[in-house]
Amino acid sequence: MLTVNAYAAPSATEDLVPTTIERRDVGPHDVLIEIKFAGICHSDIHTVRGDWGPQSYPLAPGHEIAGIVTEVGSAVTRHAVGDRVGVGCMVNSCGECANCQAGEEQYCLKGNTGTYGAVDRDGTITQGGYSTHVVVTEDFVLSIPDGLDLDVAAPLLCAGITTYSPLHHWNAGPGKKVAVVGLGGLGHMAVKIAHAMGAEVTVLSQSLKKQEDGLRLGADHYYATSDENTFSELAGSFDLIVNTVSASIDISSYLQLLKLDGAMVNVGAPAEPLPVNAFALIAGRRSFAGSMIGGIRETQEMLVFCAEHGIGAEIEVIPAEKINEAYERVLASDVRYRFVIDAATLS
Repeated sequence: MLTVNAYAAPSATEDLVPTTIERRDVGPHDVLIEIKFAGICHSDIHTVRGDWGPQSYPLAPGHEIAGIVTEVGSAVTRHAVGDRVGVGCMVNSCGECANCQAGEEQYCLKGNTGTYGAVDRDGTITQGGYSTHVVVTEDFVLSIPDGLDLDVAAPLLCAGITTYSPLHHWNAGPGKKVAVVGLGGLGHMAVKIAHAMGAEVTVLSQSLKKQEDGLRLGADHYYATSDENTFSELAGSFDLIVNTVSASIDISSYLQLLKLDGAMVNVGAPAEPLPVNAFALIAGRRSFAGSMIGGIRETQEMLVFCAEHGIGAEIEVIPAEKINEAYERVLASDVRYRFVIDAATLS
């Protein structure tokens, strides 16, 4: 076993603290990664605070991992020592079900193995990227193209693929009008990616305080949802709406903004249910859907796409000692637009 430095939550109600965690020995198909940067995702906060169910503690979160390969197992063929790599929200799956066979491991019928807080193949609880090293089976390690710096690439492993996947699946591109609800960690990536795909992009945010940022990131239009005129003015406008916020919103009002056969896709995950008026769907043959991250193949495709288009996350790099402060700032929407931990500060 390898003992490494980390930051972990001792319980659902305590701040994260410096600690050490154990990593398994490198097996034949494993890759040992020296973590350089780890993004802070809103879901990290939900998870360690028990918002999505009870957890095993201590728990080191983090599923936006970028680093360098320092050791590979004897049977590894995909990666070599010195490679620039990333790890996202999952580190394993059954590999046998129909979804895994189709390259959609995120929807594994037996449940994928999350990067942290999940039962690993050896029966231990997985620990995430708020640490100096991680051991991952080679099939779940992504190659980070040379055109992407590791710090701005780290959030792509969650925020990037979480927004790329629905935009790709619902065919965002030239001639399509796409709305992005919320301009936060997920939303700012959705804007960048939809713009690069060639879609006409509109941001729907509570206020206009981030309008300048939204337009700089690639949005063509920016509207405040606190203005009642927005919903009447934009009725029937969009082919696709990607909802990135993790708070409850009036879904039925947003559905009215869709064209005939339009789709609203939820990627934000609020703890409470989101009620939908059936007539808002029926009236325009509209769809209300959800989407997770992408599979490994699609995530690699996303990384290549982002490198080709010069897309990285907008980040604020912080030392490990500021993780708890960063959590509070995330909850207060006081970050533009993703915190990234410098893993060197964990040593």
